[in-house]
Amino acid sequence: MSTEIIGPDLKTALRRLKLGRMLDTLPERVLLARQQKMPHQDFLLLVLSDEATRRDSLAVTLRVQRARLDPAMHLDAWDPTAKVTFDRALLNELTTLRFLEAHAHVAIVGPVGVGKTFLAHALGHIACRRGRSVLAVRTDHALKTLRHARLDNSYDAEFRKLLAVDLLILDDFALDTLDPTESRDLYEILLERHRAGSIIVTSNRGPDEWLVTFADPIRAQSAIDRFTSNADDLVIDGESYRSRLKPTLANERRT
Repeated sequence: MSTEIIGPDLKTALRRLKLGRMLDTLPERVLLARQQKMPHQDFLLLVLSDEATRRDSLAVTLRVQRARLDPAMHLDAWDPTAKVTFDRALLNELTTLRFLEAHAHVAIVGPVGVGKTFLAHALGHIACRRGRSVLAVRTDHALKTLRHARLDNSYDAEFRKLLAVDLLILDDFALDTLDPTESRDLYEILLERHRAGSIIVTSNRGPDEWLVTFADPIRAQSAIDRFTSNADDLVIDGESYRSRLKPTLANERRT
């Protein structure tokens, strides 16, 4: 629809106030207000609500991008026909994010390919929509970043990134055997996050198997005990979910 209904002075004023995006819908809203003989205060509320909704949506998009969440891994996109089993009541409770309020943790455990990362990222999306800050990283990548950060004196800054968010998602936790430096770094992450906020880990190993992956068993026992004493275990079993994330040949031909 043409924006000729909106005068140049109003356009200039909106742009000076950083409200220029209101011009995308303002002509339609003006016509609607005229047709319905809308009171001025109702019209003002309508256009300001449009802008608030747009800004909220943009803020969520930015939080998701900063969180490094997979954009396709929303809970609404989960295939309910997947042949996997887990405690649905526990997942429903986790979606309330009450565990974030309590600075509690979550361990999503199960064999390869059953959807652990999907559910972790889905919870991350929910947190972003509710105004929470999130960071999702593979555990080995986080430890490698910290190792490299020691070389250019950026270690403290990189470590703070892992502490600053409301929810830290560590994917593929306890996948590999850790060397002494990695073991110490992961100990520090678990120790500090125990005070600072919540962690979701995904792992192919159960918590009782994590200890053997650390180089320092004493530090490991201390960190793992802190985590598990304040964590819910969402155990998943069944067939691989990954094939359900791939586009079918028919879908590829239609695109």
